[in-house]
Amino acid sequence: SHCFVVCLGLFITFYLMHRGCLQCYTCVFPAISPMDCMKFPLECPAGQRCLSSVATGRRGAVQLTIYEKSCAVPTQCGLAGQKYTSGVYFNYTNDCCDTDLCNAAGSVGALSLRGALLCLLPALGLLLV
Repeated sequence: SHCFVVCLGLFITFYLMHRGCLQCYTCVFPAISPMDCMKFPLECPAGQRCLSSVATGRRGAVQLTIYEKSCAVPTQCGLAGQKYTSGVYFNYTNDCCDTDLCNAAGSVGALSLRGALLCLLPALGLLLV
């Protein structure tokens, strides 16, 4: 019985460490305003972070800004550079964060109790069986 408890504890720890529980907003379409981003929560794959990307460009006298949100692999985080889209060169910056829904426009995320509980539900179910 002691071995069962230890094995169960190891299984739960392994399960929680390798489960992609982070919830991030993702935009259905890139938007020209942070408020226009039709964002939906999405559970990211394990090892990914929440991304907020802002790209600015100029078409003639008009400055364009595009906002994007998604899950991202860590190598996309902290990047800045230039990309060419729709006939315009955009300068972009990618910022990432690591708490549930932290990539909402204009807010700093905090750990979501709901998200943490959802991650723990499978483990709690195992304990009750």
